[in-house]
Amino acid sequence: MASGWANDGAVQEQIDSTIEDAVQRARSQLAKGESLSHCEECDAKIPEARRAAVPGVRLCVVCQAAHDKEQAAHSGYNRRGSKDSQLR
Repeated sequence: MASGWANDGAVQEQIDSTIEDAVQRARSQLAKGESLSHCEECDAKIPEARRAAVPGVRLCVVCQAAHDKEQAAHSGYNRRGSKDSQLR
């Protein structure tokens, strides 16, 4: 059932797009390769315990926390949605 200016199935398309975006974002965060001994952003030494606990780690704890905080800003709201759905 379409409502307003949205096409039939527009709501499902928005849901699918939101899920696809979240999956792509999560896959891009997966560790790749071997753990680094030094942070790739600030060059601080990454402790052996962290490298053992998180295979493929590339950031120190401080940089990872900043990165996680930045990622939390993404609300999962589909910004590509129709104006009609955003006005409700």
